[in-house]
Amino acid sequence: MSSKPVGTIGWLDLTVAEATPVRDFYREVAGWTSTDLDMGGYPDFVMNAPGVDEAVGGICHARGGNAGQPPGWMIYIIVADLDASLAKVVGSGGKLRTPVRSAGGGRYAVVEDPSGGCAALYQYESA
Repeated sequence: MSSKPVGTIGWLDLTVAEATPVRDFYREVAGWTSTDLDMGGYPDFVMNAPGVDEAVGGICHARGGNAGQPPGWMIYIIVADLDASLAKVVGSGGKLRTPVRSAGGGRYAVVEDPSGGCAALYQYESA
C-alpha cells in the first residue's frame, strides 16, 4: 500500500470463500492482472490496473486472519493515529471488530459504525 493522505481510502480488499474464481472474474470484467501473495500455504491476490501495473486492491480467501469474514469489499481508511481513532469509534457508538494487526507497512483494525457498516482504519508506520 503506497502512502496516501489521511482521510482517503488507501486500499480495497474483497474477501470471499474461494478467491481464485473471483480473481478470474475481475481479470475478465475489469482487465485487472494479478500477483500472487503467499499467505502461508495458499495465495491471495494483489490486483493491478491494466497497462500500468499499479495495485488497485486485493482479492482474499476467507482463511487465516480473514476466517469468518463475510463476502464483501473492505475499504481501508487512512488515519493519523490508529489508537486515537479506535477510541473514538467506541466513544461514537461503533464497535471494534478485530484486534489491531500489522500489514503493508502499517497497522489496522476493522471497525463497525453505528449502522452496522464495516471498514478498516489504517495507520502507516512512522517514518
